[in-house]
Parts: sequence; C-alpha cells; structure tokens
Amino acid sequence: MSTLNLGIVAHVDAGKTSLTERLLFAAGVIGTIGRVDDGSTQTDTLALERQRGITIKSAVVSFAVDDLTVNLIDTPGHPDFIAEVERTLAVLDGAVLVISAVEGVQAQTRVLMRALRRLALPTLIFVNKIDRSGARSDRVLAEIREKLTPEIVPMGSVRGLGTRRALFVRYGEGDAAFTARLAEVSADRDDEFLAAYLDDDTAISYGRLRAGLAGHARAGRVHPVFSGSAVTGAGVDALVAGLQELLPTAGGDAGAPVAGTVFKVERGPAGEKIAYARMFSGTVRTRDRLRFGPDREGRVTAVSVFEGGPATPRACVSAGQIGKLRGLSAIRIGDPLGTARTAPLGASFAPPTLETVVVPARPAGRGALRAALGQLAEQDPLINVRQDDVRQEILVSLYGEVQKDVIQATLAAEFGIEAGFRETTAICIERPAGAGAAAESMSEESNPFRATVGLRVVPAAAGAGVAFRLGIERGALPVAFLKAVEDTVRQTLQEGLHGWPVTDCTVTLTHSGFTPPPPFGWSKWSSSAGDFRNLTPLVLMSALRQARTRVYEPVHRFHLEAPADTAGSVLPALARLRAVPDPPATHGALLTVAGDIPAAQVHELARQLPALTRGEGLLDATFGFYRPARDPVPVRPRSDHNPLHREEYLLHVMRRAGHAGGA
Repeated sequence: MSTLNLGIVAHVDAGKTSLTERLLFAAGVIGTIGRVDDGSTQTDTLALERQRGITIKSAVVSFAVDDLTVNLIDTPGHPDFIAEVERTLAVLDGAVLVISAVEGVQAQTRVLMRALRRLALPTLIFVNKIDRSGARSDRVLAEIREKLTPEIVPMGSVRGLGTRRALFVRYGEGDAAFTARLAEVSADRDDEFLAAYLDDDTAISYGRLRAGLAGHARAGRVHPVFSGSAVTGAGVDALVAGLQELLPTAGGDAGAPVAGTVFKVERGPAGEKIAYARMFSGTVRTRDRLRFGPDREGRVTAVSVFEGGPATPRACVSAGQIGKLRGLSAIRIGDPLGTARTAPLGASFAPPTLETVVVPARPAGRGALRAALGQLAEQDPLINVRQDDVRQEILVSLYGEVQKDVIQATLAAEFGIEAGFRETTAICIERPAGAGAAAESMSEESNPFRATVGLRVVPAAAGAGVAFRLGIERGALPVAFLKAVEDTVRQTLQEGLHGWPVTDCTVTLTHSGFTPPPPFGWSKWSSSAGDFRNLTPLVLMSALRQARTRVYEPVHRFHLEAPADTAGSVLPALARLRAVPDPPATHGALLTVAGDIPAAQVHELARQLPALTRGEGLLDATFGFYRPARDPVPVRPRSDHNPLHREEYLLHVMRRAGHAGGA
C-alpha cells in the first residue's frame, strides 16, 4: 500500500476536527462520529481539549482508502498553538485547508496559506459548513482568490446552500466551464500542452485534462477546492476521491540509510518519552541503536506504527510511515533521526511575541515548577522556559492569553502544581545598528581566563536570524573550544544591550588562542572549554556595545468587525491602544476595521471589545512585523549576571568557578 501523510489545518472553529471525525467514520475506523462540543472526538484526547472544545496538541490517526493508507494529523486552529502546526507541516506530503462557508477567510487562514505556499506543500481546500444558515459559496470562492491565492480550481457546485439538504455536486466532462478551467491550468504551465491545445487538429481528452490537474496539484502549483459539510457528510466522498487523485504519496527507500524527523514528543504513563517521527528513508527496528540530533544516540525499545486507526505495535517503522518510538530518553522535538540528511523543521511562523512570569502558589515549589515546565517545553520548545537566577523568577514565552490558561491547567492536572502568572508583556528584539569588534588576549593581565577570543558583529537582513562565521584558519582552535565559543555567542545574544534577544546579525570569530596541555596529561595551566565560555560574553558584549543596537517591538495585524453604530466608541479605543487603523469601511450595519496594533495591546483590545460593541464585536489578530520601539526604549531586566558590567560579571564567574582561572 502507498502512504499519504496528510495534515488538516484551519482557523479555529472552521470544523477541522469534525472533518477528521467524518473521514474516520467514512473509512470505517470509528462506528459513531464524535462531537467537539461533547468532547467525544478521536483526536482531542486531552481532558483540557475536551473541556474547551479546541485542539491544543497535534494528534495522528490513520485510515485506509482502497490501497492508500492516510496518516491524518489534526492540528490546532487557535493561533496560540501555531507552534504545533509549524512542526507538523515539515513532515507532511499534503494538506487540506478547511474554510468555513459562514465566516469565510479569516486571519489564521491567511497565515496558514502563506506557510503552505512557502513550503510548496500540495494543498486541497475544503469549504465546510455549507449546511449552515448564512453559508456563502461564490463569495467565499472570491475571498479565497482575493486573500489567499488566485490559483484555485473549484471542483463542483453547491445546491441547497444554507440548508440541511445542502449537497456538493462534482463537475464532470460535460461541464464546459470546468473543462475550460482545466485546460487553462495546464496551458499556463505546460508548453507541450499549450502547443497541443492551440492545434485545432489535436483533441485534448478529458483524461489528459484531469491528469494535468493532478500533476500541478501534486506540485503545489494549483489548489482544487471542494465544498461540503463535516456534520452531514455532504462533499466528503468527493474530498476523499480528491486525496487519492490529487495529492502525492510518500516516497523514500526503506533499504536506504535512516533519515527521519521528530515532530512531537509526549510522556507515557510511567513518565517515559515517546517520540513521533516521520521516516523519509530507511527503517528503524526495535532494539536498534539510533543516532538522533547532532550528537546523541539511544536504543529503541518499542515501535508503534499508524495504519488503519491508532498506532499499533510493530517490529519496525519504514520510509514514508509515521511511528512512535520509545526508549530515547534524550530525544527532542525537531531532532533528525539517523545520519542521512532530512528536511529540517524550519520556522514557518513568527516566534512567540509575549512572555510572563510563572509564580508557584508555594515558594518552596519553585524547583518542582521548573521541572514541570521543562517537561512542557519538551512538547513545545517555543514556550522557551527561562530562569532568572538573579530574581529567582521563571519566565515562559507565549502566543496569547489562552496559552497561559492551558499551561496553568496542565500544571494542575498533570503535575499537581498550582501556579499563577504575572502580567503578560511583549517580547521585543534588538538588531545591531552598525558594526562592532572586540578582542581579549590571554596574555593581557586584565583577562583572567586562559583563552584568546576576538569577535566582530555586523547587521544582517531582517529575518536572517543569527549566523556564526569563522574568521580564523580552520583547525586553529580545537573543536571543543570552537563549539564553546559558538554556543556561548548564541546564548549571550539572548540578552542584548537593553535585555532583549539580539537577532539579524552575523558574528565572526576573528581571533583565538589557547594553552595546550603538556605531552603527558592535563595541567591546571592548560586552557579549557570553560575559559572560552566565560570570556566570550565579555568580548561579545563589548563588540555589541560598539555596534549599538536598536529595539523593535512586535506588531500584530488586526481585523475587527462590529456594528456600524459603535464606530464612535471603537475607533477612539483603537487610538488609545496605539493602533494604526486603515480607513474603516461600512457595509450596511457592519463596521470593518483592519490595521496594526502593538502585540502588548492585543489582549486589552480583546478585553474591551465586548463592552465597546454590545458583545457583537469580532477580532482577529496575527503577528505582522517588528517596528522600532518608541521612547522611552523598553528595557528588560537582565538574568545573565550582566557581562556589560565587567567587575560584577567576573565576581560572579570567579565565585562560581571557585578559582581565578578557567573552569
């Protein structure tokens, strides 16, 4: 059997989990269809998911259609859990983007489609809820063309729109407009087809038109659109047929070297780690010694494979399949498996833009809280647990306030830890304003470390991140010392001149030096990796101080709908919250406003909106960009013992090291 690893993605409440239930029911995997509102669905297994009626964690379930095994991954729709979606996209063969026929294209829909197109991931579109009152068909198709992509091919029409009898009727060979659209799709992308199409003596068969559509859809160049209802089942059979015809199946050689990617990690009943992995090539067997990450390995003690339902214990998992691996205690999300090259879990979405301090109900419980948050970070590294040893505080990064509620509930339910949160604040970034360089030699009396380090910092393009380069001769510095410098550079840049993460820069190692050990063993006068770890922050911050940095605040793009007669209260509120709205538009009794608003103000706008709009306002907001922060420039308290103040930093390092040299 061939395998299709399929993701279902959507804006929250578009019906993605309900569609998953309907697909499983149609394939005979389940006997009854669960309901999100009742907490009885197959993929929302967490108690909190059932309680809130939203998907929080990605879930995998499998079903078979003829000779095709579909591994279906249900992903969260709420923007606070976009990291779960990000990790999933990297392991998929194709996706179904679900759009509500009532609400149409929403903010998160646009974010998801941008990511899908950036990855060139073959994607079908399913317009759900055609049976609901207020459902629109032609208008939603127009929105898709306008706001998502013009490269769509409607695969049928809707009858009985907005009623329980709504149906999706597939187009066929006799539909002239449909066949003309198929011809247009291939003619625009295939010169050989275009030549045949323009030749009056050449008849283009319907089969060739469908084959052309399938080829372009599998390449992610066009997006077939189906419509239906996950509740009634209308249109689902057409969608299933589309999965078989229009999406590519998984490739890979089971006999080749192992290559895979870990996209999810959870804990089993006994606290053991369970890694969800997509295999791109090779085979992993029970009791295999498996390499993962840059330099770790472990023995696989058990394997489960998704095929025809939940994961089933098997002796191995092979290329194209998704499996659950046990026994790898040091495994992390994003780890590559094996030695062969695999597709990285690259960032397709913006990082979290908010952070908060987590406070244990009992001060003595800080250690247990830190350990529990560490386990949650295994499942979602982007919460970025950060400990401020100076203030004895634990901080986490967030996408939004709902995520804060979920963390709090999870700590209580899974770890028995009661915790609260301080006020949520925005996470700014720093970018170098210019170039800077600094160096310290181990021959200098002011340098207490047995290491020489020189670093140059220069700006990079927005979005480039941090790059580390060598400006010294390769091999001039032992690998362990070089790794210590690079790792420390990246760690130190988590707090720049104003305390915010520094990004979009290139750091080059320009000078190096060390004292080698004597021929027969180690000497206390020899250089150590600790010398380089301790010296690097001082040099880097000196270079950064010379370069100077600018602080940028995160800005969200918002879309707001409200009764037109509330404009007099909505627009002044936006001004007070430092929003920059586009010209508002009024359509009958509906006011629509889009614009930009500081990330720090989004929650406050959402809190005020019900009172401003008599409870009828709707707000969507997603990360847009970073803009220069206004004066006074926001500053975040440091937690790294401040290498900007040499004496304070050295005092701490020497106290920690217990001697006056490297450690």
